[in-house]
Amino acid sequence: MTKRRVLFLCNANSARSLMGEALLRHMADDRFEAFSAGSEPDEPHALTLEALRKQGLPTEGLRSKSLDEFESENFDFVIVLCDKAQQACREWQGDANEVFFWDIRDPRLIGKPDAYEQALSEIRRRLQLWLPLHKSD
Repeated sequence: MTKRRVLFLCNANSARSLMGEALLRHMADDRFEAFSAGSEPDEPHALTLEALRKQGLPTEGLRSKSLDEFESENFDFVIVLCDKAQQACREWQGDANEVFFWDIRDPRLIGKPDAYEQALSEIRRRLQLWLPLHKSD
């Protein structure tokens, strides 16, 4: 069975897209290869890594990457997590069979102590709904 490739995309690749990458690796067994990138990459936010660790998710190897690193690559699915990244996708030179837009609020802009846990929970909920739809394709 060939693993399907999924790219999570957001603006900074410091929170939401890293969460998506870590969650999919944890939730999907060996059916998917998960990646993440940002249109304007920053460093992984400490609160992102803390939220992932609190949920027992590994953070080793997670790093912020530019969308340019994936130029000319093919993905089965690209999951865009913010408006800015959606605009960058239009100019991206990579290839995606399907693109999904999940508007997840940026926890850096919310200003509440549990904003990162809330974003992680929202991404997990959406993956729980999305994964069964792609079990046997």
